[in-house]
Amino acid sequence: VQLQASGGGLVQAGDSLRLSCAASKRTASNNGMAWFRQAPGKEREIVASIGWAGQNIYYLDSVKGRFTISRDNAKSTVYLQMNSLKPEDTAVYYCAVALRSIPGKSPSEYRYWGQGTLVTVSS
Repeated sequence: VQLQASGGGLVQAGDSLRLSCAASKRTASNNGMAWFRQAPGKEREIVASIGWAGQNIYYLDSVKGRFTISRDNAKSTVYLQMNSLKPEDTAVYYCAVALRSIPGKSPSEYRYWGQGTLVTVSS
């Protein structure tokens, strides 16, 4: 499975971005998916995850109420709508396909990774 992430860019604080991640195979539709991010000098952290049928949604506390994860299994695509962006959201964002239908929080629970898309939020 190959993942192609897109939608990153340079925005100002308070702006919105929508990230998309398309999987090359429909098999990803049977697995949980997630968005992680990694800022310079920091460890990769999970931002949001979603189960295979759109259930079991998880959000990092710092993005709750601002970010929304969703998926379209017909298109094998997962999205991350990011509103009210803050400078601390600046990072490379990665999409990933989980080993199981219900996603976990650890990077080790994910099998396939996208190439990353850079999100930069200026103050």
